[in-house]
Amino acid sequence: MDEAFLLESKIAEELYHTYSDELPIIDYHCHLSPEDIARDRIFENITQVWLAGDHYKWRAMRANGIDENYCTGSASDKEKFMKWAETVPMTLRNPLYHWTHLELKRYFGIEELLDGETGERIYEQTSKMLRSEEYSVRNLLRRMNVEVVCTTDDPIDTLEHHRKIKDDGFEIRVLPTWRADKAMAIEDNKSYNAYLNLLEEAAEQSINTFMDLLNALNTRHDFFAEMGCKLSDHGLETFFYEDFTHEEIEKIFTEIRSGNSVSEIDKLKFKTAMLIELAVMDHEKGWTQQFHIGAIRNNNARRFETLGPDTGYDSIGDFSIARSMSRFFSHLDKQEQLAKTIVYNLNPADNELMATMAYNFNDGVTPGKMQFGSGWWFLDQKRGMEAQINTLSSLGLLSKFVGMLTDSRSFLSFPRHEYFRRILCNLIAKDMENGEIPNDMEMLGKMVQDISYYNAKEYFEF
Repeated sequence: MDEAFLLESKIAEELYHTYSDELPIIDYHCHLSPEDIARDRIFENITQVWLAGDHYKWRAMRANGIDENYCTGSASDKEKFMKWAETVPMTLRNPLYHWTHLELKRYFGIEELLDGETGERIYEQTSKMLRSEEYSVRNLLRRMNVEVVCTTDDPIDTLEHHRKIKDDGFEIRVLPTWRADKAMAIEDNKSYNAYLNLLEEAAEQSINTFMDLLNALNTRHDFFAEMGCKLSDHGLETFFYEDFTHEEIEKIFTEIRSGNSVSEIDKLKFKTAMLIELAVMDHEKGWTQQFHIGAIRNNNARRFETLGPDTGYDSIGDFSIARSMSRFFSHLDKQEQLAKTIVYNLNPADNELMATMAYNFNDGVTPGKMQFGSGWWFLDQKRGMEAQINTLSSLGLLSKFVGMLTDSRSFLSFPRHEYFRRILCNLIAKDMENGEIPNDMEMLGKMVQDISYYNAKEYFEF
């Protein structure tokens, strides 16, 4: 992993090192812990910052025959790391191999390969470094030249940690992101009503009718805006849209709030109404709405019962998307209430579908208003990134793309921005070498800079 890593020509190297390498990072979607940033946490060892909660690594370890005790179980931190070290050589051609060694090099200056023989030495060296003030959470962010971090937060969150970060005068902006999926998760009536009770407390108002629910959410939406929020996010299996009347939604909500079950069609009507109302709130605030589409979650019932969600048992789904996506965006566009929007798909078969559908709703006013987002989750790797960039280039305007994000729970994940920028520069350089685009380094350099940093800064108004 020298200076030419992933850069296959001198032109690619010049594009990356001259125009992209030193730009700050805007990480507009991640799952980092605001509490850890507020506390400026110091990790005791690399396992805590690198393996805890990382279902990418857990999946690889399980595939390598590593017992669950070393993934989510009671094995010691050092034992877990050693099992990961043994697994790393098996991940060749998996993005984990690149990410692992980029992170060791960029954060700790370690250039030797991680494996079962080097694991103990690397564990001790990195853990010793992490226990110093120099490697506190805030300094890890500074080390990677991070400018903005947008976390993922529920409407009932107090955002107390965001407030402390701001009050401390921390120069890196750490902003909340509105994730209101639980506010429409009516599949489990008991859990949903329990959530509404918590929402009542957070909003300091009772929720007995659908309008009460919207008022409570509006109250919290206003609070998030006061705390600097500029984005929302939804994680959905697919887009949905079913015609409804407000009278129907009030009746459906009354049944739900009374603890009664409702039909599948009524569930779809309610969720459609909720998604539209939430989208309207975002438009009124000038926020950007994000939609992550296509994951089929918790496939392993046995493991879900023992470990719960987000433990590495999710995969790509094959849901119907186009017609409901069209109707949803068209409804908002017709009312002139369609916010800036980023759509991400998990199934690569949907690349062209998502890109072309999103571009139906650009308004000729806001540059890049509708975005086909970067490769997400299982597509967050060299092949997936290249496919996303090539699809966007063919069917839209790559020049207006807002670029990369980590979508990560780890404070060591920021070299993924470098990974993306190198891939981007290499693709553009290939086109230049092939004579498909002008041999104009100044023009292409500006394009690289915009995609790496400036487009996101302008689009989100950071």
